[in-house]
Amino acid sequence: MSTRGNVTRTFNLADLFEITADAVPDRVALVAGDRRLTYGELNERATRFSGHLRSAGIRPGEHVAVLSWNRAEWLETMLGTLGARAVPINVNYRYTSDEVVALLDDSDSVALVVEADLLAALGGAAHVTGSLQALRHVVVIDGDGPRRADDSPTVVGYEEALAGALPGAEPAARSSDDHYILYTGGTTGSPKGVVWRAEDIFFAALGGGNPGGDPISTPDELAVHIVRDRRPWLVTSPMMHGNGQWNSLVPLLIGRGVVLWTGRRFDAVAVAELAERERAHLLVLVGDGMAIPFLDALAARPTGELLPDLRAIGSGGAVLSPTAKARLATLLPHVTVIDGFGASETGSNGRLVGAGDGGPPRFVMGPDTAVLDDDLRPAPVGAVGRLARRGHVPLGYWNDPEKTAATFPTDAAGVRWAVPGDFARLEDDGTITLLGRGSACINTGGEKVHPEEVAIAVKSHPDVADAVVVGAPDERFGQRVVAVVVPRDGSAPGVEDLRRHLRSSLAGYKLPRSVLSVDRLQYTAQGKPDLRWAADLAATALAPSEVGR
Repeated sequence: MSTRGNVTRTFNLADLFEITADAVPDRVALVAGDRRLTYGELNERATRFSGHLRSAGIRPGEHVAVLSWNRAEWLETMLGTLGARAVPINVNYRYTSDEVVALLDDSDSVALVVEADLLAALGGAAHVTGSLQALRHVVVIDGDGPRRADDSPTVVGYEEALAGALPGAEPAARSSDDHYILYTGGTTGSPKGVVWRAEDIFFAALGGGNPGGDPISTPDELAVHIVRDRRPWLVTSPMMHGNGQWNSLVPLLIGRGVVLWTGRRFDAVAVAELAERERAHLLVLVGDGMAIPFLDALAARPTGELLPDLRAIGSGGAVLSPTAKARLATLLPHVTVIDGFGASETGSNGRLVGAGDGGPPRFVMGPDTAVLDDDLRPAPVGAVGRLARRGHVPLGYWNDPEKTAATFPTDAAGVRWAVPGDFARLEDDGTITLLGRGSACINTGGEKVHPEEVAIAVKSHPDVADAVVVGAPDERFGQRVVAVVVPRDGSAPGVEDLRRHLRSSLAGYKLPRSVLSVDRLQYTAQGKPDLRWAADLAATALAPSEVGR
């Protein structure tokens, strides 16, 4: 084991980052807007933030919320909080003031790191903390200098906090059991905080120190797997979500470094320019919502080899359509597309091996992933069951034992599983076909239709540029399958044309009974299709007489 002074290194993520920073202190670790930090500089600032938290009385295990757009301070805060053995809590910057307060209350956060403009939009520190007895410290990024220490809560500017910190003071010994919490909105209900042990999230979601190879067995082995290739990953997803955090930590821990997209809207042209300027090795996009405009931006550039340093495009959280992949193969023939699948409750589960034929996505899963029936037994080949993972899984949901028991059950043999709600089918070749979340399932005439399966098939139609599938009220069948499509070149397929195209790949009850054409789909902040928007559109756009037919 390696040591920090006289303290043994652990799988606490701050310990792991420090191992890499000690090995390659002069390499560029982070580019975020006009900020460029080496590993040594990022480590020094994170350590100072850690010291500030300790001096402010933040104790190990307490929660520090982060409300910020993508920027260097997000990573500094996360690493510094983990270094102090406290727990960073991600807050969605799209939430209303009431939603932010509700999350801070649910998470029992004792400190808040917040951008000045976001704090102002919430009504200021007094408004946010008025009903939060637990919150006792606020650090304002781009804010004014410190307020009086006897004010409640204490409010201090971020740079003043770092400048006044005492980085030499060591915290209590860190532990592989220290917590990492990720708040996820899920598909329904209030946000839930998924509680992980540091060691479990490292192996389940961060590549185990050797992405694509055998995971390390001790923390000090991390230094052995530092890559020579310094081309970074470019992450466009927000740090307020697991996709952004995980895809930033993986390259940081192996010595590649990360480039964060700091724009407040996805700008495909600027992202392409940033990827070229920083010689990005891998570009993280989220589904067609980012990939389609990125492809359009590339197609408009001068001919010649595009992004010669880029070797991979990774999409997590939303599968790229066959159309998008075909265009990528044409525009960037030297780039590999990596479709990954995972969830906040399972980490990274597997990689895509099929969907280019218009069928639903099929994934190769790891040895700890299975398709289970309702009794937590392996489902037979061809049967629909629930996707589950064992081994390195979360401890549960913060402050919610009922949901914890439902999502993390233990089978008859005493094996604990994470079962977040994704339906899947085991195929003859051992791959797993994903069918989507049960909460989005459409019940039409008693038959269950998984909309993601149908949407993938709809996107294979030559006249469809993008699509999402939802259920709409139907007097006869309860719900009907509705395809909301973006036409390609203005040629919208009619419902019969689309049904003819799909009959060879989908059962009859899964075929759309209505088609709505729109100029573009709406996507969530994570880059996933906005199913609530599409369902509301379908419910209001279909006339009662049509819905009842």
